[in-house]
Amino acid sequence: MTQVSYDCARLRIDFPGWEALMARRGSVEVPREAIASVQVEPGWSSEILGLRSGLVVSGYRKVGTFRHPSGTRRLVSMTRGLPLLRVRVDRAVTGFDELLLSTGHAEEIAQALLAEAAR
Repeated sequence: MTQVSYDCARLRIDFPGWEALMARRGSVEVPREAIASVQVEPGWSSEILGLRSGLVVSGYRKVGTFRHPSGTRRLVSMTRGLPLLRVRVDRAVTGFDELLLSTGHAEEIAQALLAEAAR
């Protein structure tokens, strides 16, 4: 399962095994300066994500990149039943507008990111 971690300098996402194939990358590091906003949602997002490159197991798992008709580009690793960390990022730095990441540590990571932004 995708691992999400944060230290005071960056957010790191590691995609193990087959997830790396679906996401087309083994890991992503987002510098703190490239993070515009952070939000935690109770679970799975049912919004239309757009065209995908990756895997969708309907109602259970989504992993890959998605491009919404509006042009929004997302890196997604969502699993039903886990809180969702929604991170808006600088596309010029990351290649994405938003990260949608399911993790049991969503609240802790969001609080750490928000606390760092307040400094």
